[in-house]
Amino acid sequence: MMIIKTDEEVELIRKSSMLVSATLAEVAKNIKIGGNGLKLDRLAEEFIRDHGALPAFKGLYGCPSTLLISVNEAVVHGLPTAKEFTEGDILSIDTGAVLNGYYGDSAYTFCLGEINDKVRKLVEVTYKSLYLGIEKAIHGNRVGDISHAIQNYCEVENKFACVRELVGHGLGKSLHEDPQVPNYGKKGTGPKLEKNLVIAIEPMINMGKRGVFTASDKWTVVTQDRLPSVHFEHTVKVGMDQAEILTSFEPIEKEIKMNKDVVQIN
Repeated sequence: MMIIKTDEEVELIRKSSMLVSATLAEVAKNIKIGGNGLKLDRLAEEFIRDHGALPAFKGLYGCPSTLLISVNEAVVHGLPTAKEFTEGDILSIDTGAVLNGYYGDSAYTFCLGEINDKVRKLVEVTYKSLYLGIEKAIHGNRVGDISHAIQNYCEVENKFACVRELVGHGLGKSLHEDPQVPNYGKKGTGPKLEKNLVIAIEPMINMGKRGVFTASDKWTVVTQDRLPSVHFEHTVKVGMDQAEILTSFEPIEKEIKMNKDVVQIN
């Protein structure tokens, strides 16, 4: 059952969402070639708790971390480790926060140093597909309109592959609420979108084929062909005439511009 939020609830979700964006900006400031995920995870947890909130992921479904850091061929749900980041890595970093009882959720893919042209295009296409999906998050549309916009741009126009096994979702007092928001589908299908529905839209796009599997850590989802994957995510409120993005990439990208080890793609 979809839970339509009141204006007051949307504002509470906005506060949680902006804290998530600020957390990812703090992470962006500290990403370094030679750094590692464990250090970033500790920093993010401390940042969230210092702002009076709780990490959304840690402890949920047994998740051991505040950040999920998926490197290169890892699609999502990568666990932070002590392995050093290297030149050319792409890091999808996903996190959430609970503030005043409401969740925010966002993810951003960071490029370390020089990356090849095909990876750059994959990052650019995934980033743009997120906003094409968001454009369809308006009252009276259906979830399939979001899904089709993402799939058409990524698969038909750019020949990349949308992951099927993992989807976006509603959120509010729970991190995962109805509806599911796939990154593939047909126009005019799926649940009808209503004003003040809050959803996380999160394209997960593979360079090669769409197949994935779960690694031996029982968390990290990896592409079957071991080619790179990219993930971006915003928390979004469905609007009457246009969607409203409750998270923000602006503080993240401001920090990227000041970090010599991270390349600004978008």
